[in-house]
Amino acid sequence: MKTLLKNITQIHTGLFTKPSGFGELVYLQVKHFDENGQLNAVLYPDLKPDGISEKHILKDGDVLFAAKGTKNFAAVFENHNEPSVASTSFFVIRPVRGKILPHYLAWFLNHYSTQAFLKEQALGTSIPSISKHVLENLIISVPDIEIQKNILEITKLLNREKYLKQEIETLRDRQIQQQIINAIK
Repeated sequence: MKTLLKNITQIHTGLFTKPSGFGELVYLQVKHFDENGQLNAVLYPDLKPDGISEKHILKDGDVLFAAKGTKNFAAVFENHNEPSVASTSFFVIRPVRGKILPHYLAWFLNHYSTQAFLKEQALGTSIPSISKHVLENLIISVPDIEIQKNILEITKLLNREKYLKQEIETLRDRQIQQQIINAIK
């Protein structure tokens, strides 16, 4: 089934605020993620909850989409993270339960063809930005939940294969370099 993203999710912007350096909430920013959209640091609460609306507190399964800048990515917020709010660099996409899996949605948004389409739609020259309107009206293919799970499992296995190939190549390179060093001694 194909549908518009807005038909199976709720989308809102992150919160504009300044972290205080200490507090009870983590203020998630793009700098907290690596180039693959994975959290790359231990996060410490740096924001007080005073005056922050409940709608801005991230929930398990929310998908964060980095919409500003040249590196756009989607990441799933999971409840083992600290209580957090997203900065305005992100759109927070809350999937409707039973319609789409959060990790499938992140996979779809990170897919190269979706990324290419979104980059074409970005506005601005110095700091390109994808608008909420573009995101809401993105056409998404939504297979049944079992197929979504299968796609995620295949993707997980593919990523594991890539990692193992890279490890093999690194070990092979070290072995050859060591043989060269041994030969010149």
